[in-house]
Amino acid sequence: MGMLDGVKIVSFNHFMLGPLAAQNLGDLGADVVMIEPIGGAFQRQWGGGNTFVGGESVAFLVANRNKRSIALDLKLDAGRDIALALMKDADVVMENFRPDIMGRLGLGWETARAANPRLIFASASGWGSSGPYVSRPGQDLLIQARSGLAMITGSKSAPPTPVGVSATDHHGGVVFASAILAALVRQGRTGKGARVEVDLMSAALDLQQESIVAHLNGPRERGIRSPEHIAGWLYQAPYGFYRTTNGHIAISICTLELLGTVLECPELAAMTEADGWEQREEATGLIQDVIEGDSTEAWCDKFEAHAIWHAPVMGYDAVVSDPQIRHNGNLVKSKLASGETVTLVAHAASYDGERPGVRLAPQPIGAQSREILMELGYDGARIRQLESDGAVAMAD
Repeated sequence: MGMLDGVKIVSFNHFMLGPLAAQNLGDLGADVVMIEPIGGAFQRQWGGGNTFVGGESVAFLVANRNKRSIALDLKLDAGRDIALALMKDADVVMENFRPDIMGRLGLGWETARAANPRLIFASASGWGSSGPYVSRPGQDLLIQARSGLAMITGSKSAPPTPVGVSATDHHGGVVFASAILAALVRQGRTGKGARVEVDLMSAALDLQQESIVAHLNGPRERGIRSPEHIAGWLYQAPYGFYRTTNGHIAISICTLELLGTVLECPELAAMTEADGWEQREEATGLIQDVIEGDSTEAWCDKFEAHAIWHAPVMGYDAVVSDPQIRHNGNLVKSKLASGETVTLVAHAASYDGERPGVRLAPQPIGAQSREILMELGYDGARIRQLESDGAVAMAD
């Protein structure tokens, strides 16, 4: 695609939020150099349902395409010198270590800005770079718990429920990438660098804007746990999931009058829009009593005929076969260095009618160490010495 052709990014990111953000920028054409420890980032060996392809964990594969890999020991002067040389030549440095780590390595914001005044230095953390939680581990599940996200998920009859994915990591990655893009626009216009900071807690609150604003500006006594079947505390009936004979169906926005007519339920058809709020438990009970009498497919056909917004609740195997997902090209296959093929989720946007593809599959540890060092001006003898000293590692 080349939207970010010529933009150089040095990524010190690990696990999910940071790598996803860097991958988004790499998808758009940026040259992303991923700096890993000599033994590789820890997510290569853990995560993603204990699923591995070509010896790599899915937790690594989902967030590290379109990047070049160099493996450095940043505890050695020679390793830090290489990292600093990369930073001097970069447009963006990204990192999501705990707030004090880059400074302790001698690669923090002040050092980076002195070496490269136009640099965008972008950091992501769990809680922020200061404050009472700065030393605590900032991890998706913990953020879901403390941000209210788990509390608003699930019904009154269920305990607080974590979202089924690393929601704050994934949304945080989008926030991180968009913040860097904003800084790149200013850099392009003025030549000025920037200190960009994002955190998981802020991303979690950003993800809940509608719910939080509704709660803080409305009657608190109504609580933030939803009735059975309703998709969330701030929605009226019928908005939610209902059990059928062979699965579940989502019913979205429609009047209770229309839905009651289609379901042949006079009591429901007599309800008003206000009743959708004030009597939503009674309404959803009436709906469930009828819906559970037929199949998901039968209800989909009936609702389609009456223009009621609906969808079957599908698992991943059905998602793969969905005709709209196939049409959109949301899943893409890529061949790894091992020769095995992995299926990945494609870039989420298209540009001029085209969706960015995979220029470079997720790479083995240090796959581009030699070429990156040569670009920095290191000769063959010096590269061999750095490898011998353990400052840098090459792919096998």
